[in-house]
Order: sequence, then structure tokens, then C-alpha cells
Amino acid sequence: MAARGLGRGLGLLVRGLCGRPGRAGRAGRAARGLSASPAAAQPGSYEARSALAAREPAAFWGPLARDALVWDAPYHTVWDCDFGSGRIGWFLGGRLNVSVNCLDQHVQKSPESVALIWERDEPGTEVRITYRELLETTCRLANTLKRHGIRRGDRVAIYMPVSPLAVAAMLACARIGAVHTVVFAGFSAESLAGRINDAKCKVVITFNQGLRGGRVVELKKIVDEAVKHCPTVQHVLVAHRTDNKVHMGHLDIPLEQEMAKEDPVCAPESMGSEDMLFLLYTSGSTGTPKGLVHTQAGYLLYAALTHKLVFDYRPGDVFGCVADIGWITGHSYVVYGPLCNGATSVLFESTPVYPDAGRYWEMVQRLKINQFYGAPTAVRLLLKYGDSWVKKYDRSSLRTLGSVGEPINFEAWEWLHKVVGDGRCTLVDTWWQTETGGICIAPRPSEEGAEILPGMAMRPFFGIVPVLMDEKGKVVEGGNISGALCLSQAWPGMARTIYGDHQRFMEAYFKPYPGHYFTGDGAYRTEDGYYQITGRMDDVINISGHRLGTAEIEDAMANHPAVPETAVIGYPHDIKGEGAFAFIVLKDNTGDTDAVVKELKSAVATKIAKYAVPDQILVVKRLPKTRSGKVMRRLLRKIITGRTQDLGDITTLEDPSVITEILSAYQKYKDKQASSQ
Repeated sequence: MAARGLGRGLGLLVRGLCGRPGRAGRAGRAARGLSASPAAAQPGSYEARSALAAREPAAFWGPLARDALVWDAPYHTVWDCDFGSGRIGWFLGGRLNVSVNCLDQHVQKSPESVALIWERDEPGTEVRITYRELLETTCRLANTLKRHGIRRGDRVAIYMPVSPLAVAAMLACARIGAVHTVVFAGFSAESLAGRINDAKCKVVITFNQGLRGGRVVELKKIVDEAVKHCPTVQHVLVAHRTDNKVHMGHLDIPLEQEMAKEDPVCAPESMGSEDMLFLLYTSGSTGTPKGLVHTQAGYLLYAALTHKLVFDYRPGDVFGCVADIGWITGHSYVVYGPLCNGATSVLFESTPVYPDAGRYWEMVQRLKINQFYGAPTAVRLLLKYGDSWVKKYDRSSLRTLGSVGEPINFEAWEWLHKVVGDGRCTLVDTWWQTETGGICIAPRPSEEGAEILPGMAMRPFFGIVPVLMDEKGKVVEGGNISGALCLSQAWPGMARTIYGDHQRFMEAYFKPYPGHYFTGDGAYRTEDGYYQITGRMDDVINISGHRLGTAEIEDAMANHPAVPETAVIGYPHDIKGEGAFAFIVLKDNTGDTDAVVKELKSAVATKIAKYAVPDQILVVKRLPKTRSGKVMRRLLRKIITGRTQDLGDITTLEDPSVITEILSAYQKYKDKQASSQ
């Protein structure tokens, strides 16, 4: 899928998509299988390829997988999937190694081509890593893991910020058949311990410290606190990002010293297509994070193909995704997709405003980045700093701009397109999830010259067959309608299960709408068949692209002795997209309310992460509950978004006068805030 000349199947697909212009609306209808006839579509067009992938998945994905990936043994069955039982299998019987696909195949052809550009915290100090160097580092780290008892199938936790060594750690696990779980290096010790214990990790890999935005992050101290509560951890491998010394205990091993003793060659394990590649934890609507399982061949193929076609990646491009490797975006579009395609991938260690609001654009100029993929949160933040920080730098290398993490609003889309991209770059607003493994809906690929509408994901990727469901669980047809967004057919990149709890996997994704994968999101479909994501339908909020269950925040606050009840909801936030708003009930004898609020914020930061701390905490006498005791969060949401004229049916409330009470408390809270500004 890159160094191999794109493979015959992919080459045909790419050439076909650069062919005849077609009417964009017709393509949208074909993709969801409504009215356009595949027989009328031009061979090789977006429309025809979408129809083929929907109608005959084996005929579409089979040749692509055969030609795009390096196999040890061929597969005998392209797919075997049944949403009714949650059985998902792709390329059965096939054997391969993901690290060989991401490294060895490119080293054989072009060993000195640049794999990674590490954009370190201080601008102008970037480090370039060739494919040969990355392979040697990966092999040394893989041999180090083997020497310390890690075998095929063992789980390894990676608690590291974006860096070449973190990428090598992921690929080293893949090389020896171990399963990695990368934990975002902003999570607290308690969150880290919970993930280590759920996965039963034997080893943790971390840095002594991290650097971000000019500040030092004490990573090793957080790991030390976490592993006190992790009986399965046998070793902590500690690399060094700074020269500062940290405490080294009986579990701790200096990673660079150990790697220096090892051979730079490590024979790759031959893995079955459906063997586990990695675990990645994501929030659900209940309090416990879910360890989503991604497997080898299908995930890698889907990440590589979406990277190539959505972003128009071409050999020699510098691909700049500024996501953290602790999230699925970093897995698919910093590591696996770009490296499988032989690309040069940027690793961004810093923040959008360090040392100033021109950081992204100065980096684009200096590194000559061709594709830039980031979050709407950062765009909204930078928009407030004005256009001059952008226009100060040469962005002529940019060809594609991408948005990821949450729906992008019209103002941010326009600014990104017109100011950052000078109106000449393709802008792809991408919709996907940790569960989907890669991009599912985006404006590209499409027919050449097809329209792109602001703030809309628009077109399903090949093999993605969306349907909208009404409240009764019926499929709703046609355009200009909204509903629950479901996918009616399996695709290679999707998660296979929740680690250790397949029943929870079934209940979360396949039970709500039998025979379909339920995304948890609502969507609107236009008359032309384009999709616009309207937001979460469950108790999950999206803070700066970080998905978080409201129950997690409530659980973190509920342990406070003065707080018998809490309710957390998401609300619109100018910068973050959504913020968390907490309603708390205090015991009658509680003294200093402000002190309790401070303690609650500290508890959330400690138990989850700083980004999860509610922006607003309102003390109320009681919460709006039904007679059966369920908190009606939709009423709380309407109160704080000013939609009290449209409260809907409140006859099920145990005592409707609670609404007046909360409204009064909220007004006093707003008045107090206004007077303090």
C-alpha cells in the first residue's frame, strides 16, 4: 500500500476515483443504497465502488487486502460477520505481522526515507527518524520486552506522550505478538491503574518526565502511584525525556540502557488476521471504561486505505496529524495508517499555543506539511487569536486540511478553509470513533470535483452503509430527516469486542437496534444523501474531542462525604465544543460550600484527568426525578441552555416544583458570576 507501488487493487481504485466528475448528490444516494442504480454508475467511480463494497464486500476488500498488505500466509475467507451474535472476522486464515507492513517492507526499498518527524516541545528542535532507524529501535525494544518475560498475547501498558520511542513501543509489541494498550499520558494514577488491572498488563513503559507547553509532567511519579495497586505488573521500563533523575524502585528498569545491550534485529511473530493487536479504553455511558479490542489485518488495511484516500496522501508527502497517541486518532493516523503507506508522519509533542498562537502554522512552514489533521477545539481556540498568527507563515505546502474529534461548527470550518487554507485546500470533516478503527464518513473520497459542504462529514467511506433509525427502531428512508445513526454492515477496521466482556459489547452496540451497529450518535441526512452528525444520544459528552461518560464524573464526585447526589450533563462550550456542568446536592449540615466545590474538582482531576473537571458546579436542594427515581437530565440540559419554554412532558416528575427551584438557583449562580467579572 505504498512502497509496494500501491498494489494492483488499490492502484485501480485510486485511478478510478480520479476519473470522471459526477453529480455529488447522486453519489451520496448510492452510498446509502437508496435510489441510485449501481448499473448506471461508471466503472471505477466513487458511486460504483461504494455500491460494490456494499453489495459484495468480499469482491471489494479481498483484492485490496491481497495486494496492499504483506502476508506470511494467504487468507481463505474474506469475511465472516454476524451482528446478531457480534461475530466479526476478516481475512480468516491469513497470517502477517503489522510491524513488517509498517517498517520492513519500506526499509527493503528505501531505508533512509524519513518515517517520523518528531516536532518536540521547543519549536525548531525537530528530529527526523528514518525507516531503518525506526526498525532498529523497534527491534531493540522488542528484544528488551522478550528478555523481561513478555510473550505473544501478553499485555503491555504504554504511558508515554507523543515520541518516536512511544511509536517504537507500539510496533515492538506488534512485532512479538504482545498486545499494547496506550494510556493517554494525561490520565491520573487511578485511571491508569484501572486500565492496567483490567488488561492485566505485565509491563508498563513510560518516561521519567514529559514536556508539554514548556511545562514538565511527572509521568514516572504517576506510574509509581498507579502500580502500587497493580499486582500483575512485573516491570516498569523507564525511558528518559529529560536529564532529571527520578526514583527507581525494584520494578524499574532503565529502558535505553537495556535496549543498548540488545540486537537491532528481531524476528517477527506471524500473527493470525484476527489475533489481538491492541486494546484501547474509551468511556461509555456507565462509569467503567471499555477496553475495545482491535485486531491485525482488517484494522491495518482500513487505517491505511482511509489515510490514503480521505487525505489524498501521495508518496513523498509530509503528513501532519497533531493528535496524541493515547487516542485512536493517534493510533490510526499518526502511527499505523501513515507508516503502512510509507509516509513521513509528524509527531507533535507540544500545544497549539506554545510558545504562541502561531505554533501550528510555523511548523507547517518549517516542515512543509502537506496534510494537517487536528481538532475543532484547537481551531476555535486559535480563531480567537485572529488571522495574523496564521498569515505570518507560508502555508503553501498544505493540500488537505482535516477535522477530527467532534462536529466542527460553521465558523470554525470557514476560518480553517478560508484563512488557514487560503480557500484552496480540500477540507475533510471526518466522523469516526474508537470503535470504528478508522474514518467512516468524510467528504472525500468522492467523484473528482464533487462539492464539499461546510461542517458536514457527508459521504460514507467504502463498505460503510449508514441507516437512520426512528424511536421505534424502524429504518427511516429518504432525505431531510434525522435519526439514530446506525451502520448495517461490518467493515474491516471495526472493534471486535470489549476485552473480557463480550456481553457488554453486544448490549452497547448491537442490542439497541438489532442487526445494526449503533454508533450512539444522532445524524441528519440531507435531500442529496449527505450525513451531518448531530451529537451523542446517550450520556456521553465530548470535551475537546475526549469522549467521557457523565457517569464517570458523577462517580468521582459521589465519594465526597458531603455530596449524596450528583448529576452531570454536557452543555455547549465556545472553545471545547462541549463542557461538563455538574448539579450537586449537599447534606444539610455542610458548612463551606466553596471548599466542597474545590474538593470535588480536585477529586475529578485525581480520579480521571484534569480535562474531565466540570467547568460549572451548581449547588441545588434536589434533582428533578421521576417517581421511579430516575434523574431527568434532559430537563437540566434545557435549563442551562435557556430552553425552559420547551420543557416537554414533565408529568412524570415526582414534584414538578423542583424546576422552579433549580431555575432560581441557576439565576442566582449566573448573577454571582456576572458580578465577579
